[in-house]
Amino acid sequence: MEDQKEVLQRIDAHMKNIGKQDPDFMSAFMNLSKIGKKPGVLSGKIKQIIGIAVSVKAQCDRCIAFHVKNAVDLGATRQEILEGCEVAVTMGGGPALMYVENVMKVLDDLGVA
Repeated sequence: MEDQKEVLQRIDAHMKNIGKQDPDFMSAFMNLSKIGKKPGVLSGKIKQIIGIAVSVKAQCDRCIAFHVKNAVDLGATRQEILEGCEVAVTMGGGPALMYVENVMKVLDDLGVA
């Protein structure tokens, strides 16, 4: 499994490239993303943990890396993130469980104990 810091760099480059190709689309997507992350009744950290769980259920490696980094940046602990993953596994079964390995790899690569 590749270094997740490199995956995060590729995600950033990919999003910038799309933004160059279609700035209106990327602007709209970024606005939607900003609204979805905005703290409200749920904190930004909790919203990112939900994003991790959805990413695990959707089996999206890059989404996992993106949301794990964001959650960690907002102060999420390894245990909080793994408990969010447990919800995803409850809904997604064995296939979702396999993607929790990706979450743990991102946490390891980011140095989250």
